[in-house]
Amino acid sequence: MTPSQTALTDALVAARRGNRTLDATPWLDTLETATQAYEVQDAVAAALGWFDGQPVPRAWKSGGGSRTATLTHAPLAPAGVRQSPADFSDLVFHTPGIEAEIALRLGQDVTPAQAAKLDHENAAALIDAIAVSVEIVDARWQDLPSTPALLRLADSQVHGALVIGEWKPYAAVDWASQRCETKIGSADVVVREGTHPLADPAWLLPIWLRHITRNGQTVPAGTVVTTGSWVGVLPCRRGDQVTAEFPGIGAVRLSV
Repeated sequence: MTPSQTALTDALVAARRGNRTLDATPWLDTLETATQAYEVQDAVAAALGWFDGQPVPRAWKSGGGSRTATLTHAPLAPAGVRQSPADFSDLVFHTPGIEAEIALRLGQDVTPAQAAKLDHENAAALIDAIAVSVEIVDARWQDLPSTPALLRLADSQVHGALVIGEWKPYAAVDWASQRCETKIGSADVVVREGTHPLADPAWLLPIWLRHITRNGQTVPAGTVVTTGSWVGVLPCRRGDQVTAEFPGIGAVRLSV
């Protein structure tokens, strides 16, 4: 990494350890490519010891705004990945938001050679289970709307925590008519139907798997990926009780 990337890594590590946020202004010209952002992402995780002893992290986020967008990926710190019902009152969040998502689980190991040959039609055969999930998004940046995309990507793609519901055997779903019902605190239920940005959560599998095998590692069976929000980002506050249900698939509950 460049000296400026190393300095950014150190700043993000210090922000996480100190439970504080950063002004993005000094770092605006630090990253020029996604590759550099991923290098910082990996270096932060290594400095914090998130995946010691794991050649490949076991939980990931992946996604993008459309099939024509560049998808982004981030491994998730194990301490923040929990089963429903989950309580996150022990974690610090700065400006949290809620994303209701579908999580997928690999049913077999995937080698770099296998990942290279995958296409969008055959990748779903690798999945053995599906679950509802909710990501709490949160950033180490003080003014997230004005923070460049590469700095967000370096910051674990602004991940805070993840709750996963009951796993069920994976089967074909009519995603265009799938409902998603999300409730935060006393606010009205937010209902969406067929709003996954990629139309099918499994569409991202070849891109995600090529990303995490890019350095020669084999992805183990049981690795989980959460696949993008059906509701955008819904604001929440400390103490809010959150539920998300995908009828026919499952539901989760959490306390922020």
